[in-house]
Amino acid sequence: MSEEQAAAGRALLSRLTATPESIDAFPEPFRRYTLEHLFGEVWQGKALALEERELITCTILTALAREPEQRFHFAAARRVGIPRAKMVEMITHAAHYAGWPNAVGALRSLEEVWPEET
Repeated sequence: MSEEQAAAGRALLSRLTATPESIDAFPEPFRRYTLEHLFGEVWQGKALALEERELITCTILTALAREPEQRFHFAAARRVGIPRAKMVEMITHAAHYAGWPNAVGALRSLEEVWPEET
């Protein structure tokens, strides 16, 4: 891994979250792997657009019922321009494969970080 990948990872994290410095609370090895490998290499691939990667990640987190991580990535989806209606459609679709309770939890997470405008 390289400093270049870490810088690319930190830049991407800054685009995905309003609090990129929160990564600094993690222990050094985990922080380094997250910045260099996950966001500095995996998320930098050219075959998928950033929006596609984010929607895929949100779908997986919905299927796995990982509500704390959903809140991070649902907010990131908003920041990269994925429409809220598309997120609701994804969760509805995932409900049929991942289970209704997982979808209900995902809808709660979505409402928490991206309330439906009335």
